[in-house]
Amino acid sequence: MRISMLALAILSSVVAADPAFVASQQGNLRIDTVATDLAHPWGISVLPDGRLLVTERDGRLRYIDKSGQLSAPISGLPAIVVAGQGGLLDVLTDKDFAKNQTIYLSYAEPGADNTNSTAVARATLDGQALKNFKVIFSQTPKVDSKYHFGGRLVQQADGSLFVTMGDRGNQRELVQDLSTLVGKVAHITPDGAAAPGNVLAAQSKAQPLIWSYGHRNIQGATLDDKGRLWTHEHGPQGGDEINITVAGKNYGWPLITYGEEYGGGVIGTTSKAGLEQPLHYWVPSIAPSGMLFYRGAMFSKWQNNLLVGSLKFGQLVRLEIKDDKVSHEERIRIGARVRDVEVAPDGAVYLLTDEDKGAVLRLTPAG
Repeated sequence: MRISMLALAILSSVVAADPAFVASQQGNLRIDTVATDLAHPWGISVLPDGRLLVTERDGRLRYIDKSGQLSAPISGLPAIVVAGQGGLLDVLTDKDFAKNQTIYLSYAEPGADNTNSTAVARATLDGQALKNFKVIFSQTPKVDSKYHFGGRLVQQADGSLFVTMGDRGNQRELVQDLSTLVGKVAHITPDGAAAPGNVLAAQSKAQPLIWSYGHRNIQGATLDDKGRLWTHEHGPQGGDEINITVAGKNYGWPLITYGEEYGGGVIGTTSKAGLEQPLHYWVPSIAPSGMLFYRGAMFSKWQNNLLVGSLKFGQLVRLEIKDDKVSHEERIRIGARVRDVEVAPDGAVYLLTDEDKGAVLRLTPAG
């Protein structure tokens, strides 16, 4: 299908147009707006009946039905710090959701004296209410900061959860300290205990929940077809990176990075013995958020491609992977800050746009 110049011009305000079209290397795309007027949506999950669960950073959890209608906010959420990058973050449906109606939420949890940290809770979704709400994880220490919460949630086949965290923006000296949960990936059971496989738990001073460390701010995480955890994280000024995140490994922040201080200034070096090199990195930064491997039926040429949202450039970044390396990168213009990526049961791709009036977009082949 030929894409007209008028259709391409529409992309700069895609959330106001329905549909819009964009050219892609593997076939032209149609972009439909499913829902609008969301306040900085952050996480999305598809329910078995086709409805969507979407978080808004300002502390609301909503359904979106098949017609795009937003529900009233779901009740039962706890006190949430809504400031800077903090608020209600990710939502994840349990692998056995159809049986147990269980969801997991990450959010900025308040502490004493204006402190806060990333927390994870489990709850039962019962219509317009959350029941049996239980906090199963709280990052320590809590600090006075509005930044770098991490907050992505991934569930393994055994039910255990990965929780990504950041360095809180002002605590980079704690990232290499295994007695804290700053700048780490945690690996927990559904009840919040240390999950099997956390090899650092054998060290006497290490937090037993730690899976990996040396992270700046992870806002994208997913599993590959081998069950391995892939993450991406924000660098400082430059140096956003993708890693296959392995138990016990140190990913280097702030000792190594391909970025620099905002406004200029060296941070550490780019490599050091014992610290993991990124699988892929971006200079300048794309500000990545949300990530998954595409395994749907709708885009046959995207099979096992890694899809990454870009906040800075308003793009969907498509990465072809060969032998655990990025063999090709395509940047697809969306025209709004892409916060999260999800795949519908039919193989369509959902995108969340992180704006004052954010949207859920649906990508399908144009024809």
